Amino acid sequence: MKKIANTFITIADDCPNRQGVPPPERDGARSIARLHFDLLNDHPYEYDIDALNFEVWRLRNGLSEVEAAQHRDAFFSKGHPCMRASPLTKQYGYGAHYNASGKIAIYPVDSVAYGKLLNDPDNRVEKAMRNKRASAELAGAHPGRRPQDAHPLRHVS
Repeated sequence: MKKIANTFITIADDCPNRQGVPPPERDGARSIARLHFDLLNDHPYEYDIDALNFEVWRLRNGLSEVEAAQHRDAFFSKGHPCMRASPLTKQYGYGAHYNASGKIAIYPVDSVAYGKLLNDPDNRVEKAMRNKRASAELAGAHPGRRPQDAHPLRHVS
């Protein structure tokens, strides 16, 4: 799989939150959204997408690190989603940044850091996947998305 690097995933066009909201804690097993949030919030830029997906799978299945290692090859024999499909970027108002090494950190849409990453010319910007089919009303401006016109920080020579 090609490594994702220098990429910023913005919130989905139909994300219901216009500020970062931590996924709720539930009784029993943590949701995928909560696991993504806990791991990336507590360990920014420590996980690449493969390590994050494997750790979430390990935790959801209640496996020790030794037990999980025995299933590593089988786990990676099939594809797994990137942060464009994460509930954090689709529902909870967090952007995801992959640094030059492919390690991930999350930023609330209402933060200064989100805006800086969104407008950083060194980042490729991609939108999170929509939760629902596109509708005509979502075609307008969006607070968590880079404007479609010229990049504000780039100078044309």
